[in-house]
Parts: sequence; structure tokens; C-alpha cells
Amino acid sequence: MRATVIHGPRDVRVEQVPDPVIHRPTDAVVRVVAACVCGSDLWAYRGVRPTRAPHRTGHEFVGVVEEVGADVRRVRVGDFVVAPFSICDNTCVHCRNGVHTSCEQVAWWGSPDHDGLPTDGGQGEHVRVPLADGTLVVTPEHPDAALLPHVLTLTDVLGTGHHAALAAGVHAGSSVAVVGDGAVGLCGIIAARRLGAERVVAMSRNPARQALARRFGATDVVEERGDEGAAAVLDLLGGVGPDGVLECVGTKESMAQALATVRPGGRVGFVGVPAGGPELSVQTMFGGNKGVVGGVAPVRGYIEGLLPDVWAGTIEPGLVFDATFALDHVADAYRAMDERTCTKALVLP
Repeated sequence: MRATVIHGPRDVRVEQVPDPVIHRPTDAVVRVVAACVCGSDLWAYRGVRPTRAPHRTGHEFVGVVEEVGADVRRVRVGDFVVAPFSICDNTCVHCRNGVHTSCEQVAWWGSPDHDGLPTDGGQGEHVRVPLADGTLVVTPEHPDAALLPHVLTLTDVLGTGHHAALAAGVHAGSSVAVVGDGAVGLCGIIAARRLGAERVVAMSRNPARQALARRFGATDVVEERGDEGAAAVLDLLGGVGPDGVLECVGTKESMAQALATVRPGGRVGFVGVPAGGPELSVQTMFGGNKGVVGGVAPVRGYIEGLLPDVWAGTIEPGLVFDATFALDHVADAYRAMDERTCTKALVLP
């Protein structure tokens, strides 16, 4: 089958790789119907994270179950499924506590699973899914072409934006600022409004993303960054910072801006994958009673709660996909994401 392999900085290729097979009775094999490129994929693409050897990549995919192991009970052949970006059993103490990304058997697409066997990356034609009953979420039926992009966001960006909003303590009537106008930040706007936020400030310089932020429910847009950006948000909110800030980038500068923006006693919900040396000023946190909560989003725990709103069209997170590429042109998808000529790239095998 064909699959995406990263060889090094700005070197992504589609190669022939072995078809996946059932290795354990808890496995399933899924035919990928749609996948995408994540902003976090760009850290390796740009060389920020070294690629020590060529390896499979991609961690966001949905598809149809084609084969299941003898011990798989909940997932059946023919089901349409959403695969969260991490593999989990959904039964261990951490999963039961809602932290599926700390599962006792956690594994990541494109890396060895909990028993050391290699897993497939999501940007390919098929994927072997370990712990299929725990990892996969079955949808009510097969989504049509119009619904498909919205369902795909459940694999990562919608749940990650939701995690940021929960970590920031967003609630009915609260004020929120969102640092980062990528797919996660935009989905964070959806999440904040869905949780009842009254005022949502999107921090963006990109006109297309500003328009989408407003469509998703942002009440205000601030183009300035750093101290100027923080001051602009305070001006909008009567001299008091927002109750919560969603940090959706993962750099030193974005975290500093988030801490400078949030009000005394407020919280920063951070989900940006750390890169570029993000740091926390304990003195700022201590002096302003500012909390910082978040981390890698336990998306598996959010899918079933978010799926009904996606399915009903109450929210439309799939609008973050503004470019579509065939799998054979996945290198172009990475290039478009890297050069910010698209917000998020959809990949069809």
C-alpha cells in the first residue's frame, strides 16, 4: 500500500510499504477514508524535531473497519470509525480519569505500540489499530462527503481546542482570548462559545482566518502581538484581562503573551505542542495568581461528547480545512501548511 514517510527536513515522500495485518486479537485494520496534516507535524518537517531515521507519519484519520481480531467486541467490520491521535485501552485508571494520553498502554501512530510492534501512520491507505475497542469510536453511520471534514476534526483539533477551553476554565458568561489562529485555535473558539463564553477575542493577523474566527463565534479580533497584543485585549475588556486564555501555539512568545493577557486570578489553558523553548514565569504566575493548566489533549475522552454536535451540524469545525490534496501529493500539503497558504490540509488516499 501507499503511505507517507518522512525522511528529514522538508523531505516527505509517498512510498510503498507492507499492508497492515492483524498481529494480536485486539487489533483491527482500518481503510483510511480521510486524513490530514497537523501543525505539530511541521516540527519534524521543519527540522525543529530531528528525524533520526525515515518513519511513517500522520496521526489524524477516519475510515472503515476492514478486519478485526478475535477479541475485538465493540468494533465491527464495516463500521465507520474515528481514530484519536493516541492509542489507548480506555479501561486503565488514567483513561477512567479522563487522561487517555497517559494510558498505561499508550502508543502513538507511526511509533512502536505498547508491545514494541510498529504501528502505521495515519497518512496512508490502511492502518493497523492496536487496542481497537479502546481506541476507535464508531460513528452513527458513514458520513457523506459534506460531513466528512467535520468528523475528521474529532481526531485531534476539535478535541484539542475543547481541552484548552476546559483547562482555561471557560464557562457560561466568561471572557476568553485565543492565542493562535491555526486549526486548534479556531476550534478553541468553537469550544469556548459551545461552553457558553460571552466574549471571545481571536488574536490573528490573517484576514481569512479572522473571518473564519468570527464565523466560529469570535466577538473581537486583535492583530497585535506580545505586550501590544495583551494591551489591546485589555482595552477591549475594560482594562481587565479575560477570565481565560487559550494558548494554541507552543512557543516562548505565545506563552508569554498568554500570561500577559489573562486577568489576575485567571487561567491559561495550554495545548500548543512545545517548541522553541516555551517558558513559564513563576513570578508572574505567583504575583497575579495566574494558573497554567493543560497539556497533550486526551481527545479520546471527548469524541463521544462532541460527536452529536458535529453530526447535527450545530458546529462546523471542518471549515478549518481550506485545501485538499491526494495522498500522492502529500508533500504539497506539507508545503502549503509550512508556508501558511492554507490553514489545514485535508488528505484523501
